[in-house]
Amino acid sequence: MSSSKQLQEKCAAVFRPELRPRVPGQTSKALIAAASLLVASTAGFAAAQAPAPAPAASERITNPVAEFAGIDKITGRIITFDVYVDETVQFGALQVTPRVCYSRPDTEQPKTDSFVEVDEITLDRKIRRIFTGWMFAESPGLNAVEHAVYDVWLKGCKQKSDVPPPTAAKAETDKPKTQAAKPKAAAQPAPEPADAAPEPADGDPSSTN
Repeated sequence: MSSSKQLQEKCAAVFRPELRPRVPGQTSKALIAAASLLVASTAGFAAAQAPAPAPAASERITNPVAEFAGIDKITGRIITFDVYVDETVQFGALQVTPRVCYSRPDTEQPKTDSFVEVDEITLDRKIRRIFTGWMFAESPGLNAVEHAVYDVWLKGCKQKSDVPPPTAAKAETDKPKTQAAKPKAAAQPAPEPADAAPEPADGDPSSTN
């Protein structure tokens, strides 16, 4: 009888009551332990093969302000400017309009992106769309706007800005200008009446009788 067949009979003896008396007690205990070990190893292998649950993705943060950097290739000057979402700011011959600006919590790996529209003002004063898409602050060269004179890329997203929001700026522009009330001048004394003309003398030839 082959060894595999003997093992099958011994296992059957463990789980079949009518064959248990034929198997020695120590062999039965050893088979039970081996079967338990086999079940445990099988369960562990299945758990290892099961896909790990994906970590819960935290919600991204919606920001009202997008921070951009731009370079003037003629002068070599780089400036940083803030643009509110859905607001258009002109940088040189380019008009930059962010539509959304997302970031992640500080406890997670940084990932800042913004959906941006960029228009160019041509020499004949026409507006031409030259870019529409996502910009990534961590990879500024991935989707940066490359122009013949000006380049623009995303630096980050912000909750606040030193620049007043467009609504406040518009309200300030539409607000009628009021001048501060000036203090009234002190009242001037009324001029004294002119002296009455002297009465003509008796010997004055111009007098009339």
